[in-house]
Amino acid sequence: MSPYLEAISIYPIKSLDKIDVNLARILESGALQHDREFALFDQQGHFVNGKRNAKIHLLRSTFDPNLKTLSLHIQGTHQKAIFHLHDEQPFDYAQGESSLEAWLSDYFAFPVKFMQNTITGFPDDLNAKGPTVVSTATLEEVASWFPNMSVDEMRLRMRANLEIGGVPAFWEDQLFTEAGKYVHFQIGEVLFEGVNPCQRCVVPSRDSQTGKVTTHFQKVFVAKRKDSLPSWTTSTRFNHFYKLSVNTNIPASEAGKILHQGDEVKILSVSQSNVRIAD
Repeated sequence: MSPYLEAISIYPIKSLDKIDVNLARILESGALQHDREFALFDQQGHFVNGKRNAKIHLLRSTFDPNLKTLSLHIQGTHQKAIFHLHDEQPFDYAQGESSLEAWLSDYFAFPVKFMQNTITGFPDDLNAKGPTVVSTATLEEVASWFPNMSVDEMRLRMRANLEIGGVPAFWEDQLFTEAGKYVHFQIGEVLFEGVNPCQRCVVPSRDSQTGKVTTHFQKVFVAKRKDSLPSWTTSTRFNHFYKLSVNTNIPASEAGKILHQGDEVKILSVSQSNVRIAD
């Protein structure tokens, strides 16, 4: 079976729940439309995310099909609230605190700002603003390292955008090479640049729904990842082995193109990067 795009996930609010879609439009920045379009910030301008606040794992978010109405639910409680994002004006500081921000501030017990960026979204890696890529087989393999861990739970912990089917575990490690170079690949009609393996944070070590820490998660992950490193991997990109999935860029020439679930995936070539990429 040839590699193909098995699934597409977007995360409208950074650090909150995903939406699975059948297609996704490419923005001029190289991001997927609506992915990480919104984000939560504290008064110091830092992201309110799972890296800094485990309480975010208990916050469930759903949207209407047009991403105009947001429903928030505190897991394990009857506390739910619905917000109409157009009315909330999340990007306008002049309006002061919105009702959504007031609700979030009450939940986190500190002031929270709800911000929007329709141009680039809010990526973690400013040198790789495109979608993250992983294979289904990789998620299956990594889930098998932990007793009673489902593939769906590992998928929720890793939070990748694009999932590749029809390939062996860690196939996506072919989508990056030595620092300073890109691997060019294509999904459907969209050209990509594979940049680097994604360095993981504390988030994958926690249950995606409860925030409970999986004992020795990082220790087990690092040992198994090292032992499982395939022959096609550029090992020099692993100064440590707590890395999984691939960060990408999408050239501005691809803006407006559409990724479709089921699209064929092809590796094209390697070229020099104009940007110094740190591991």
